[in-house]
Amino acid sequence: MLITTAPPEVAGMNPTTIANLRDQSIDLLSRAGVPSPDVDAELLIGHVLGMSRGAVQARAITGVTLSLEDVLAVNDAVARRAAREPLQHITGFAAFRSIELAVGPGVFVPRPETETVVQFAIDALRSTASERPIGIDLGTGSGAIALAMATEVPHSRVYGVEVSPNAFVWTKQNFRTVAPDNATAVFIDLAYALPELNGTVDVVISNPPYIPLGAIPRDPEVRLFDPEIALYGGEDGLDIVRQVSVTAARLLHAGGTLVLEHGELQAEAIADILRADGWRAVASHRDLLGRDRATTALRS
Repeated sequence: MLITTAPPEVAGMNPTTIANLRDQSIDLLSRAGVPSPDVDAELLIGHVLGMSRGAVQARAITGVTLSLEDVLAVNDAVARRAAREPLQHITGFAAFRSIELAVGPGVFVPRPETETVVQFAIDALRSTASERPIGIDLGTGSGAIALAMATEVPHSRVYGVEVSPNAFVWTKQNFRTVAPDNATAVFIDLAYALPELNGTVDVVISNPPYIPLGAIPRDPEVRLFDPEIALYGGEDGLDIVRQVSVTAARLLHAGGTLVLEHGELQAEAIADILRADGWRAVASHRDLLGRDRATTALRS
């Protein structure tokens, strides 16, 4: 285990038990404005010690003491999180539905709200009459959406398309690690993706960059650590949405399903784009917090 020198702010912490270490870590993360300091503190302690969050809570009750090496390693991890580095960058992985993905600098960290968006694509793949339906994730990044589709609809064929070289490093790693034999990673601009599948695809899904260029993301984890190519979608945030609409119309067969994730104030503008491009049955869908989060449409 790597021993690092703790920054001055945490160097004065000298806990000898998991309970003390947890309490002081929570306090530091709270003062740093981390939204879920208790959860993150326990996950970071568990990451260093190689145990689950539940095990950390149990060991805290029993008064288990820690070595100096483990204390310093936890302090280092907590200091990184207090600087608002994403938890997933520190642990090296992100959970997404039933799978675990490697993530780090250069790739967008999958968010919990996307777990509900991908359900629309999974449902559409399952309901198609095709014996082996085809799904495509445009802008796959870590591969979260594509791999969820492939693992949960094992009789499908799924393609994850990515254009960022930095992100594609993580795409390839996750396709190898999760390893469904019905999933293929493709490195190409989405505008030119998979012409051999034109008119044969059942579902196209995308979580494109949709933040307007002049907007500043609220969360430091997004603003400071997520790659710009995964965030910004032109002056109005919808440039890539427009391209996805065109590419999806090329790939899908008549009646095929398009699923788009987007910002909470973009549903109406996206509906206008899709209807102008000839899509039918355009509908927006809210997330668990009641915010417009996804739009679905059918290929005419």
